[in-house]
Amino acid sequence: MAEEKRQSVARVLVLGGYGFIGAEVVRVLRAKGLAVTAAGRDRATAARVLPGVPFLPMDLRQMQAVGDWTRVLAEIDLVVNCVGALQDNSRDDLAAVHHDAIAALAQAAAQDGTRVVQVSAVGALKTATTEFMRSKGRGDDALRATGATVWILRPGLVIGQGAYGGTALLRMLAAVPGVQVLTLATATVQSVALHQVALAVFAAVNGQLPPGEYDLVEDEAQSLSRVVHETRKWLGFTPAKVVLNAPVWMARLIGRAADQLGRLGWRSPLRSTALKVLEAGICGDPVPYRRVMGHGMAPLQRIYAGLPVGGEHRLSARMALMMPLSVAILSLLWLASGVIGLWKIGDAAGHLTAVGWSHWAAVGLVAVWSIVDITLGAAILCRPWAARACLAMVAVSLIYMAASAVFTPGLWGDPLGPMVKVLPATILSLITHQLLQSR
Repeated sequence: MAEEKRQSVARVLVLGGYGFIGAEVVRVLRAKGLAVTAAGRDRATAARVLPGVPFLPMDLRQMQAVGDWTRVLAEIDLVVNCVGALQDNSRDDLAAVHHDAIAALAQAAAQDGTRVVQVSAVGALKTATTEFMRSKGRGDDALRATGATVWILRPGLVIGQGAYGGTALLRMLAAVPGVQVLTLATATVQSVALHQVALAVFAAVNGQLPPGEYDLVEDEAQSLSRVVHETRKWLGFTPAKVVLNAPVWMARLIGRAADQLGRLGWRSPLRSTALKVLEAGICGDPVPYRRVMGHGMAPLQRIYAGLPVGGEHRLSARMALMMPLSVAILSLLWLASGVIGLWKIGDAAGHLTAVGWSHWAAVGLVAVWSIVDITLGAAILCRPWAARACLAMVAVSLIYMAASAVFTPGLWGDPLGPMVKVLPATILSLITHQLLQSR
C-alpha cells in the first residue's frame, strides 16, 4: 500500500485549505485535475471561500498522536500543510499546531507512504527570534527526521489579490490618505506571488520538483518602504505628500498593545511577532528552486503588474483601516450611554415620569437598559462576540426608537436630536458587522 501511495497523486488533503495560501493551493490543484479535500476548523468559512470543495473538519490541536493521522491518511496520497498561526492566543497554540501535530503527521506519513508538502516560512529555524519561526522550524525538523517523502517550501512575503497577515498590513499602511506612516522602513523583504506558491506546490505534487527544501522568494531583497510604495501604487492611491517614520520603540509599544488585544481574540497584523519578523528581515535563498525548475520567482514589481486590481481592493484597504476605529467608537458610545444612564438615572427616568410612569418603574427601566448598553459596549471588544454584538446594537436601537415614538415622542423634536442621532449609530453598527466578517 505504501508503494502504491508513492506512485499515486490522485487524492490530496490541504490542511488550512480555506486560508490565504491554502485556498489558492486548493484552486490550482483542482484546476490541474486532482481530487482535493480541504481541511480546517470552520465548515461555514470553508463553504464561503471554497464552495463545492469537499471539506474535512479538523483542528490540529486535537491531532497530536500518530493514530489520529493514520485514520485520515488511509484515503489520502499526499498532504499539503498550509496551516499557520502568528502567536499563541485563545484560538491558536503554536507548539501544538506547528510542531506537535506535524511531528505526528510525519510519523504516520512515513509509515504508510503518504507524501507531505510543508508550506513553511523563510527564517523558520529553531534559533529564530520569535516563537512563530522557532515552532515552524521544529515542525520542519520533525518532518526531516522521519524519512517521509517531504517537500519544505519556504515562501517570503506572499502577495495575492486577497489580503491576510503581512499583506493586509501592507495595504493598511498604503491606504492612509495623504500620509505614509512607516516603521522599520529599511527592513529587507523578498516577496513571492501567491499563485507562484501554489504552482510550486503543484510542481511538488506532480513530481516536477524533487523532494527537498526550497525558499520561494524573488531574487533581490527590497526595503519595506519600497514594498509599501509599490503597494500604494498598485492600489491606485495618490502618492503620499508626507512620510512619517515612526521610531522602533513606538512600533514595539503598538505591538504589545496588539498582543493584549489578542487575548480578546483579535488577530491584528501589528502584533509583536510580525514586527520582530520584519525587523529580522524576510529573506531567503532563491537559487535552489531556480536551479531545479529553470526559473525563479517574479520580482515584486512584476507581481503587481500582473495582478488585477479594482475599486474593491481600494475599498477593502480603506475599510481595514476603519474597522478598528468603528469598533472603538461603537464601544465608547454604548459604554458611555450606559454609564451616563446610571449616573444620571433620575434625569433619565424623569422623561418617563413626565408621561405618567411611576418613579420606580421608570428608574428600573432606565437601569436595565443602561446595563444592556454597557454589556454591548463591552461585548464588541471581544472578537468572538463582536459581530453578534453589532446586530444586538441594531436591535436595541430599533427598540429605543420605537419605544421613544410611543412613550416619549417629544424626544424626536429635542433641539439636540438625541433620537435622530440613533439612526447613524445604527447604520454604523450594520457596516461594522460586515467589516467583521472573516475571510
